Amino acid sequence: MYDRIIKIIGFLKAYHLYFLIGGILFTSFTSIYYQYKFHDLSANPQKAVQAETKKMLDKIGELIVLPQDEQPTIATVSDPEKLKDQPFFAKAEKGFKVLIYANAGKSILYDPFENKVVETASMNIGAQTTPSPTPTKTPTKR
Repeated sequence: MYDRIIKIIGFLKAYHLYFLIGGILFTSFTSIYYQYKFHDLSANPQKAVQAETKKMLDKIGELIVLPQDEQPTIATVSDPEKLKDQPFFAKAEKGFKVLIYANAGKSILYDPFENKVVETASMNIGAQTTPSPTPTKTPTKR
């Protein structure tokens, strides 16, 4: 057992310079890589958001057919207690994502933790019409 430890120590003494140079190179390349990533993110902060959105839409697209002709508005459920009175959010939990496709009239409640669609609903945005009064004839004197 001691012979093996002595061999390892001898190996480290003989090649310590190579280990030192390898460590410096590894640290330098890692530093350059993360500096490049930081600069890229600073120049275009929306790039990370767009990549995350695309990744999430790809995951949801494997579970349900999504409208292809528009980008959804995405919201995160932060306080499900405030939404419990609405049937669409009855099963919502903190962190769930809501995808709203306004043109397609579709809403999707997505659980990113278990990767499943919890609820879908059709909606009418801006299609509500107020009833207009019907004209009535008033008698006129002749």
